[in-house]
Amino acid sequence: MNLDGKGKYDVSTGIKFLNHMLELFSKHSLIDLDLKAKGDVDVDDHHTVEDVGIVIGKCVDKALSDKAGINRYGVAFVPMDDSLARCVIDLSGRGYCVFNGEFSRAKVNDLSTEMIEHFFKSVAENLKANVHIELLYGKNNHHRSEAIFKSFALALREAVSLNPRITGIQSTKGKL
Repeated sequence: MNLDGKGKYDVSTGIKFLNHMLELFSKHSLIDLDLKAKGDVDVDDHHTVEDVGIVIGKCVDKALSDKAGINRYGVAFVPMDDSLARCVIDLSGRGYCVFNGEFSRAKVNDLSTEMIEHFFKSVAENLKANVHIELLYGKNNHHRSEAIFKSFALALREAVSLNPRITGIQSTKGKL
């Protein structure tokens, strides 16, 4: 993973729709992502999705080091045809996820829609970030998912970006 990348990716999780979501996450966040996961997808997608979320969260957290000079906060609204999603992130050092989004089908291709929320909860906890995601509206489950992942990508890109006006940590406490 390279936070200062160009959005290049090589993703293989054994879950085709998760691959698609991670590829567009990489492209829109401009975070280079080389991710290979092998899990028990013959049983179901739970462990692989959870483990990928954990690893992404830990990698971003490690790459940010002491978080000096970064914006810390990010917000994005993303439309995807009929759908609109919002994501707000605070790289606060405290992991918490609020996810408000419903799906009308149990799966999109080979990804259980219930695992989308679980993915973001795993990322937030391991990134030690407040992640608030809301699907404002939408009908098509593929579009709903894509709007959510893209809004997360753009909000994260903003939050991790260096800001030349920020000296040290963006906190009155001096640490996150």
